[in-house]
Formats: sequence, C-alpha cells, structure tokens
Amino acid sequence: MRLALITDAWDPQTNGVVNTLKNICRALETQGVETFRITPEGMPTIACPSYPDIRLAFFQQRRVDTLLNQFQPDAMHIATEGPLGVAARSWALRHGRQFTTSYHTQFPEYVRARWPIPLAAGYAYLRWFHEPAAATMVSTAAMRERLSGRGFRNLRPWGRGVDTEVFKPLPKSSIGGRTPVFTYLGRVSVEKNVEAFLSLNLPGFKHVIGDGPHRAELQRRYPQAHFHGMLLGETLATRLAESDVLVFPSRTDTFGLVMLEAMACGVPIAAYPVTGPIDVVKHGVTGWLDENLNDAAIAALTLDPGACRRHAESLSWAASASEFLSNLVPTLAIPAVRQRVLQGSKRALTLPA
Repeated sequence: MRLALITDAWDPQTNGVVNTLKNICRALETQGVETFRITPEGMPTIACPSYPDIRLAFFQQRRVDTLLNQFQPDAMHIATEGPLGVAARSWALRHGRQFTTSYHTQFPEYVRARWPIPLAAGYAYLRWFHEPAAATMVSTAAMRERLSGRGFRNLRPWGRGVDTEVFKPLPKSSIGGRTPVFTYLGRVSVEKNVEAFLSLNLPGFKHVIGDGPHRAELQRRYPQAHFHGMLLGETLATRLAESDVLVFPSRTDTFGLVMLEAMACGVPIAAYPVTGPIDVVKHGVTGWLDENLNDAAIAALTLDPGACRRHAESLSWAASASEFLSNLVPTLAIPAVRQRVLQGSKRALTLPA
C-alpha cells in the first residue's frame, strides 16, 4: 500500500506528536507499507508566533499539489492542522479524494494560554478542518467523548505504544542518599503548566527534562530545580529511569506519550484527573490522579514499579500501527480501487467484498 502522510510537526521538533509519527512510520514499514512523508523538511519556514522553535511551512500549496500528484497515494493521512495539513486537505477536496486525519493537540487551549482568543473560535476552525475527513483518529476514549460533545464526527480510536527496549528499568543512582527524585519530562511552555510542578512542596529533588520558550524564566525563578534541557535516546531513558515519580502537570494534553515511557522505566505517574492521564494511568496501580498534585506525587512514591513496567509491556508500536491501518480509507472511489486489486496491484488497499 502507498500511504501519504502529511504533517507540520517533524524534525527538528521533539515532542509527542513527532515521536508518535516517527514510530508509526517505522512500524508501518515493517508491515510492508510504503510511506511517503510531506513535512516542513527542505521547505522555507516561518517561526510560529511566541514559539520560535516550531517552524511552519506556509504558502506551499503548489509544492504539496505536485508531490501528491506524483505519488498518487492509495491512502492519505493528514496528521496536523497546520499550513501543510491545510494544503493537503485542499488537494484532496479538489481531486475528490478521501483522507483521514488525527487529533493530537488541543490547540484552542494552547492558543488561549497565550492570547485572549475564545475556545469557541479555535474549535470552530478544528471542526472545519476535520469535517471532510472519512475518519478522525483520537488517542483516548475521554478525548473522543470530549470532541464528540463539541460537534466532531467520524471519530475512531488510535492508541499509542512505547519502545520497551529503549525505555526500561535501571538501578537507581545514589543521588542524595536516595532522596526521592521527581521529574517533569516534556516541552517547557506555558500550556504544559510546568510551574505547577516546580511550585510543589516535595522532599528530595525536582528534575526538568526538556526545552521550550518558558525554560529561561522558570530556571531563573526556581534555581533549586535541575534543568537538563533536551535529552534523547539512551541518555533520556537513563535519566528517566533514575526518577522515582514522573509528575505530569498538564491539563491540556490529549494523551501524554511521556507517561508510557516513564511506566516502561518502572516509574509511576502523578497527574491531575484530566483528559490524557485518566485514560493512560491506572489510578493506584501505575500512577496517582488527584486535583492536589502534591498529594498525588507523594502517593505515587508508594506504588509498585513492577506494575508500571508490566503495563507498558502490554503496549507496542506494532499494535498501534495495526490500529492506524484499520482506520485508513482508500483515496480513490471504491470501484476504482477494486479494479486495481483485480489487476493484481500489490499496493492497493485490500477491501472487503
């Protein structure tokens, strides 16, 4: 099968969306899917307002049209609602092609955290973007219910996985005579609510792994915390495995992939009982959910690291890729696709009789 994947989120960004898409692409390739990616790489970009680390490729409609015309995908998935996503959506609608989308980020909440833009306006744009899709994939049941309540349709589940070979338990270091280590992992930006973690009254150490526009200010205001910046691969996994609790203070995430990575390292989660954590965390088993984040962090110290690891081992990117594939639709009209199958095309989507 020939799949076109369009995303505004890609290298050099490091976040849950990029990590998810990269892992899915690798898993799809092992299942024989030819994946053609349209990303900002190699295109002129403009810094996202208030977030210069994110570069957006505006005014690329002609280039996107050319790439899709040349590739002629059997299936097409638009992963983000940015300018490349809009260009791919436009191509599909002009050519009468079906496509799927996915909902990764609560942009209305993110935007409102920076500017006084009503949530209703943000969700109106997102409904407009996703409405023509044959299916919009969402990561959790809670997110599906929330979007359904805001008028989204054709919602389908698409779970996430974790690499348990990279993220695994390691012996704890002797930092501070084994005083607890509480860690935040993720983007250091206002919508992630990192200050809620840094302001907690906890014993031991607070570690912040990640970078973003809010880091300099928070590092100045909370000098007692250890800011490690962006870590990747084995270095990230080792630092995460040395933690006793991952504190996840965000109230706006749709999933929170870092929670699965922490569980794979045998590290329980402390979080608010909100969208994302309520589907990812098994309360009292792999983490603790409480509106009092301080209480949640202390309670998480008592949980069994082995239970966290066992839960992570039940998840895989191969299973996530299979669910993703089951949600795809053929870009062409059904009779045309069936004709290609009859002609022996190995790259066409196989459809039920």
